[in-house]
Amino acid sequence: MNQHSSTRIENPQGFVHTGTGDIHFNVGPQLQESDKPSFRRLAEDQLVRLRRVLVAPPGMGDARALLADTGTVILDGAPGSGRTSTARVLLREHHGDSGVFHELLPGEEDGLHLHDPALVENGDQLLLDMSAADGQQWNTARADLSALRNTVQEQHAHLVVVMPHGGTLDPDLQHYRIEIKPPNRLDVFRQHLRMHGIPHEQYAQSDSIVTEFLNENRPMQEVADFADLVRRARESAQPGEHFAQWCETARGALNDYRKDVAEKVATLSEAPQRALLIVVATLHGAHADVIHKATQLLLRTVGPPSEEAPLLQHKDLAQRLEEISATVGSGGKVRYTKLDYDSAVLTHFWDHMPDLRPHLGAWAADVVELNHPHVDPPARDGLVTRLAGEYLRTGRGDNLASLAEQWSSGAASRSRLEAAVQALTCALNDPAHAREFRERIYQWCAYRQLRGEFAQVLVRVCADVIAASHPDQALLRLYYLARRERGSARALQALCDLAAISRRLRRRLLDRLARSHLSLPDLDIFLRACEPVQLTDSPDTTRALVEEKGVQRSLTIGWHAVLAELPRATWGPHAESWLHRAALDTGHRGEVLLDLLVNAAEQCEESRGEVFAALYASARQAERTAPGSLARSIETTELLLHKINVAQGLEPATPPASTGGTRS
Repeated sequence: MNQHSSTRIENPQGFVHTGTGDIHFNVGPQLQESDKPSFRRLAEDQLVRLRRVLVAPPGMGDARALLADTGTVILDGAPGSGRTSTARVLLREHHGDSGVFHELLPGEEDGLHLHDPALVENGDQLLLDMSAADGQQWNTARADLSALRNTVQEQHAHLVVVMPHGGTLDPDLQHYRIEIKPPNRLDVFRQHLRMHGIPHEQYAQSDSIVTEFLNENRPMQEVADFADLVRRARESAQPGEHFAQWCETARGALNDYRKDVAEKVATLSEAPQRALLIVVATLHGAHADVIHKATQLLLRTVGPPSEEAPLLQHKDLAQRLEEISATVGSGGKVRYTKLDYDSAVLTHFWDHMPDLRPHLGAWAADVVELNHPHVDPPARDGLVTRLAGEYLRTGRGDNLASLAEQWSSGAASRSRLEAAVQALTCALNDPAHAREFRERIYQWCAYRQLRGEFAQVLVRVCADVIAASHPDQALLRLYYLARRERGSARALQALCDLAAISRRLRRRLLDRLARSHLSLPDLDIFLRACEPVQLTDSPDTTRALVEEKGVQRSLTIGWHAVLAELPRATWGPHAESWLHRAALDTGHRGEVLLDLLVNAAEQCEESRGEVFAALYASARQAERTAPGSLARSIETTELLLHKINVAQGLEPATPPASTGGTRS
């Protein structure tokens, strides 16, 4: 069996200042337009695909019924049983118009405690994956589970907990525990083949290789990986080969090729031969022209070129590929003749020639910038993914992070910036390194000096990767980026887009602003975050955000700072938007908006008279641009003036008859 560890991702989708004071950066234009999916679509696509590929394990039906009935289920099961995939699919089934999916991360920076009610919004789908937690971590989380479950029930949300196998559970929570057992492995294998587009008739008959493999009680992930090997064996098969041959090729890929590769490298001592070995491994499946050009680049990167023989005396590419056991297949694509041999080659050079590693990073940046029709996004992503996999496999996340920064420094091209995004994406999707990189990205966003165009790389990673499953953490990182950017609103727009998907996220953003020393960038963020429609809308029976005392406090603090520190030309359009909403709102929420504006202005002390006058002038301006009834807008202005007079002690609190009191 293959004993060496490697990281492989097929078809990737997919990133010191230590003193005080703010650091500002400018964001360039290269990543303004992206063909990558948004975080919402990305998360949805991942969950939809997982639901389609999952074979329901024993216990899933009971878990589904319990989750629907109580809003909570705690999954237990042996590692490799498919319990975490089951958890995600169960939550996907409760996806609705309100709430978002997010994974709870107890113990990470700025995270809310599990017993904090602010952690859950109406309709949220929450995953608490403690499958890899140690005893202390599980005991800490378990102490808060009852409080978390009560909040989930109150908010009509859904919570799935994956507990550590063999962990203890309090008696009052035993009712919610369901054991997940491994599904039939042959069914899992065939379901993955079906998802890979392999016709049923090609794998319907039993195969001895498959039977032998599955009888070893493999974890579900290994079964899925073997199905993927069969898929790749089919894609590289010769005409006339069938399922049995594909399975035999896939089984061969499980062998340990380290000895074969070491012997091959020992016989190929010339630099061009070894360069070609490495290039084919890192650009496996790329067009022959790209392989040829990338090999030349690698030779130039690792050292000065030697004197060469005349061009016509050079070995042609076909001969050189034969020397390294590679061939050119259909469409001019270059592959090794043995499946997964590319992984073994790259692992060999990475492990046994460590001085080569920095050169590979510089070379990869040059390759992604090649102006060649066959150097397309999948080829670039594949190269970066394989290289990132080696850094992660050997525990060198810090070097991968530095590489992403280097690729983004200076006047980096869009291709290099996309490569940096892909590198960080690989790290964030690696279970062993995800937490480390989320923390590293936090430090970058909040404290570090960001050179070149690295800031926009972080915006993309936060908005399209972290937000897909950890929206709270993405919100915090985008907040720090938004308050430091200059010359662009890229981070600010991403922050507002994220806050718009969830009342809970908007509440957290407003609370974060209210707890900060509101600088000018903070005030800009606040004006964008206090969008009145989002504050007053209530899609279900719960209260609108503007009716919550905590949100009212945050809004008052924010508006007070805005009115006291910014000119009317800046805040006027936003106040008019509030006044328009107040005029359109037929309930008491519109009046609450007016109360908040007046309360904020009242706190301006010596300048409050001037601020009140500016608010009234904005109301008169709002009448001329009102989207609804002019009469209603005039009535709103009269009500605002009454509240201003009351605040100044000029009128009694009872509103005049013309305003109709609290509108209904």
